[in-house]
Amino acid sequence: MPIALLPIAVLVIMALVSITVWDIGMHIPLMSAVAVAVIVGRFLGYTWQDLEHSLVQGVSRALPAVFILFLIGTIIGTWIEGGLIPTIIYSGLTAISPAVFLPLACLVPAVVSLVLGTSLTTIATVGIAFMAIGEGMGFPPALVAGAVISGAFFGDKLSPLSDTTNLAAAMGGVKLFDHIRHMLWDTIPALAISAILYAFIGSSISGNSGTDTSQLEQLLSGLDSQFVIHPLLLLVPIAAIGLMLLRVPAILTLLMISLLGAATAFAVQGSTITDIMQSMSAGFVSETGVEFLDGLLSRGGIESMLATIALVIIATALGGILEETGAFKVLVGSMISRIKRPSSMVAGSLGAGFTVAFASGEQYVSILLPARAFVEPYQKMGLDPVNLTRAAEAVGTVGINLVPWSVPAVFAAGVFGLAPAEFIPFIFFAILVPLINLIYAYTGFTIKRTAPVEDKTFVNA
Repeated sequence: MPIALLPIAVLVIMALVSITVWDIGMHIPLMSAVAVAVIVGRFLGYTWQDLEHSLVQGVSRALPAVFILFLIGTIIGTWIEGGLIPTIIYSGLTAISPAVFLPLACLVPAVVSLVLGTSLTTIATVGIAFMAIGEGMGFPPALVAGAVISGAFFGDKLSPLSDTTNLAAAMGGVKLFDHIRHMLWDTIPALAISAILYAFIGSSISGNSGTDTSQLEQLLSGLDSQFVIHPLLLLVPIAAIGLMLLRVPAILTLLMISLLGAATAFAVQGSTITDIMQSMSAGFVSETGVEFLDGLLSRGGIESMLATIALVIIATALGGILEETGAFKVLVGSMISRIKRPSSMVAGSLGAGFTVAFASGEQYVSILLPARAFVEPYQKMGLDPVNLTRAAEAVGTVGINLVPWSVPAVFAAGVFGLAPAEFIPFIFFAILVPLINLIYAYTGFTIKRTAPVEDKTFVNA
């Protein structure tokens, strides 16, 4: 057990020191954990070839995500170059009241992500717009980021188009819509409570400070001076949603969305091919003269995604080694052997999910490994697998946002230009979903039971 915990312990300690003292990001802590995991693997008798193969296997799981991140980088660049995100920002600034802004910053991304089935695209498009609107209204950027991320992961957890939703259902052997229906019990209350909290905080901020009219006017004039702003440009995001609803493969859909932004930049904004290519590669460079607006809109491009992609590759490589060497099995097996009650079984699967999340920082691994490990124990204890798949998503899809070095947190940090530690305390949805599942576990409320697969008597929760 101590040996199995060593790579995870190194990762957590190095990450904490990196965040609080060194301020060097997560690449070195993750690489350190990989090195320790390799040493542990060799100590356990695995050959270098075995360990190299596990690295490759781990990274191969991330390749679809890598290409998606490349395309999201081009989308951010072309959607700013094409005036699409500026038009959304302009419309929001002129239509949204500060009193209702913060809950809308949560609920609008929730609807968009539910339709699209993806949190990352929602954060990279609608999220950037809400960050600019919030800046113009005087809201703290970290608070706005927390609201946007909360909404974005509502859809990632609940949409039938979401890859994590489909993965969790498949790993637990549960029908997709049975899985989704069971998740309504934790997802809807968590979103509602989050929106209420954001409304309360938002009204307090807007009531105390009021909207900075001069800053708002400066922001609007800055957008007007650099972009053609027209309501008809909003048809492009609507068309993008239509493409996703047609269930075209994700990479092809994102490519088409990027090209829509490029076409709009060329036809409406008068951008040259060179301008568009530079925005897709190195990102858009804003020159409105409004400092905070230029800082927000000068982003995007493939190059902006490289640091995030590096983290994805290292994190999934670490997950591959830990899976190959059986470190997760040792940790989870030890945990399961001590569980005697159904309530503790559900809580244990949540704990195992967070263990994997802190160790790997990767959504797929954090769903896949605990779900695999707990299917049989759940069945033996008379717990329906829908309880397991709900718990797996509570942590692997949503709760993982609370891990500063996780892929979702690092991605959001890169898009918003904030450190994960700044906005994580404000992702109320990510805090509430695991908490609600824990409450359900120990109260028995919404916990679906079945006949145990073995004739054993268990203590009721």
